[in-house]
Amino acid sequence: MTNAPTNAASAEVTAIDSGARRPLLLLLGAALVWLVVSGVLALITSIQMHSPGFQADCPVLTHGRAAALRETAFIYGWAANAGLAIALWVLARLGGAPLRALNWAVIGTIFWNLGVAVGLVGIATGDMTSFAFFQLPRYVQPLLVVAYGAIAVSGVLAWSGRRTDQTYASQWYAVAALFLFPWLSSAAQVVLLWAPVRGTLQALASGWFTQGVWACWLAPLALAGAYYVVPKVSGRVLPSYDFAPLSFWTLIFVGAWTGGRHLVGGPVPAWIATMAVVSCSLLLFHYLIVGLNLRVACGAEGTGIKFIRYGLAAYVLGGVLDGITSFRGIALRTQFTLISDAQEQMAIYGGVSMMFFGAIYYMVPRLTGRPWASALFTVGHRVLVTSGVTVLLISLFVGGWIQSGELLDSKIPLADILGHLRIWFLLGSAANLVILGANILFLVNFCQSACVCSPIQASTENLFRQPTALEAPVS
Repeated sequence: MTNAPTNAASAEVTAIDSGARRPLLLLLGAALVWLVVSGVLALITSIQMHSPGFQADCPVLTHGRAAALRETAFIYGWAANAGLAIALWVLARLGGAPLRALNWAVIGTIFWNLGVAVGLVGIATGDMTSFAFFQLPRYVQPLLVVAYGAIAVSGVLAWSGRRTDQTYASQWYAVAALFLFPWLSSAAQVVLLWAPVRGTLQALASGWFTQGVWACWLAPLALAGAYYVVPKVSGRVLPSYDFAPLSFWTLIFVGAWTGGRHLVGGPVPAWIATMAVVSCSLLLFHYLIVGLNLRVACGAEGTGIKFIRYGLAAYVLGGVLDGITSFRGIALRTQFTLISDAQEQMAIYGGVSMMFFGAIYYMVPRLTGRPWASALFTVGHRVLVTSGVTVLLISLFVGGWIQSGELLDSKIPLADILGHLRIWFLLGSAANLVILGANILFLVNFCQSACVCSPIQASTENLFRQPTALEAPVS
């Protein structure tokens, strides 16, 4: 902890930010374009749930393909690009030196997004796999691994060349995500695509990869940003920080083993589901520590911290719900219902994406040296997206609870169950429309802010609000 600097601009916008400006803005720009694309596809799939005839004559946008396109654009387009930008920026700042090998990062970004685009074309024409979070055609998968490695080189060099021996939680999570995704993807390609295992082993491998993407890649990327921004904005040392290493290693070692919870009652050995239940219970320790560490966000102000506060609440609550619904008695009621969709949306949209939004709102002015172009768009995005996600989660949870009760009653026809869910599907479509509008505002605001960036002027001296007494220079 140090005294707050008198010149906020000089403290907040450094050579580290200026040197990495264009590559990181390229990653963020690509991320927001894919976010809007996935939002359009999410709206289409949502409408098809209550109006099955919508786009039924368009082979590219049948529900199965549109859902796969939405999921892929969201995870590999939006989340991957945004998470990598945040991880590289955090590692550079805490490493104390400008990012190196930025040409590799730019080339990797171009080929990553090219691979995602080619993969989406393949999915649209019916050339896709049947595995969740892994539906891209197999001919683009090796390209993505190589492109990801090219982008990650800058982060690895920032980590290995850091100027201090002390490390922080945000660095741990960022480095873990950089290393673990290529391992997860390569292993999954071998056992699911190139030399596929047979029978129930495919379900096990798919479940392991799906949970690994969440626990070992997306969640660490989001937490890297949160652990950096929260103390910076609040100006306070994180409480219970001594437990942060235990929380980190619990997530990394246990997270991927929770995939078996989706196979409760399935044709797999009983010990697999039992191990998943135990793993979900152990992960509650991780969520507890994250909540304790980052609870200082509740008393801080600012657009970024408000997003992170929402994301943390969704992240912790989603983890608790995962633990509860993993138990066999509850899983038998909630499996194959909208509750599973609600848990997924709470994790990747309510948790990960909201923390990404918070980190982006904090880092972009420090990359450009200017405030966001439109304060109105900033407030509009925050209000609309948080409202939309909240309504979406409510509609899915309530609809799923109704669905779970009626599916267990053999006297209720399936057509009647779908009829009872129509109002919740309509509410979900309205929520997706609001979210799409919010993210379009975000994209426009980002483009306006990034296009006018220029070297720091003296007039930006008081651009960045600092804590009144203390600044937390580390995570």
